[in-house]
Amino acid sequence: MQSTVDGKGGIEAMLRLSIMFKHPAIWIMALACGLAFAAMILAAPAWVWWLVPLGIGAQLLNEYNLHRHVFHLNPPRRQWAFDLLYQAHYGHHDFPTNHGLFFVPIWVALPMLAFNFFAVWGIAAVFGAAHAIWIAVAIVPAGGVLMFMVYEWFHMTAHLNLPKTAIERHVTKLHNQHHFRDFSKWFHVSPGGEIIDRAMGTDIDREALKSQQRIEFIRTLGMSPDDPRLVAARARFAGKYGLSMAEITQAARVSA
Repeated sequence: MQSTVDGKGGIEAMLRLSIMFKHPAIWIMALACGLAFAAMILAAPAWVWWLVPLGIGAQLLNEYNLHRHVFHLNPPRRQWAFDLLYQAHYGHHDFPTNHGLFFVPIWVALPMLAFNFFAVWGIAAVFGAAHAIWIAVAIVPAGGVLMFMVYEWFHMTAHLNLPKTAIERHVTKLHNQHHFRDFSKWFHVSPGGEIIDRAMGTDIDREALKSQQRIEFIRTLGMSPDDPRLVAARARFAGKYGLSMAEITQAARVSA
């Protein structure tokens, strides 16, 4: 019996990995993280390993700030800007179960990786830190990208109808509140990020949930489902994300 359970769990894990690694940003970020740890094992001074947790913590803050202040910007009026944010995040709120819209686009992930790496390296060098390059490696592609991969795993898992561990169920519960109760709350997805939401006042308490079931919280960032910008973006990216005509028609339906 145990072997059957273990086998099923292994199949489900492989299914999740297959979904993740169909996305190019996952491959590249995983490669960057793996190379960073390999390089540190081979050549880095031992003390820089203590900086990996700093990178993990920094990425938790980065995840929160990017999600809250960039991905949830007020929808731009210009269609080209709206389309960028639609691919980055609005589309995920429009079609929360679409696998292609689960993950951070490569054109967001790679520039952030490069910017953070060179920023940490530069700051460390300016302050005369020894082994500035290794400080940047430990904090950004090692700790930071490792946490990014954890985020992508838990975010994907929150939207999949599969058996989940206790911590995955907890993350799913809070993330569903972000999608279907109040999209201006619970910006974290990674385990531990809940602390940041509570500190920043973007959590939802149980009493608040009773009064936060209005239809505008379920719509994509409060927009009307037939908003011309949404309609245009759905049509433009239908092929890229495999959206059917039935899905697009349903998404554009105005609810009372």
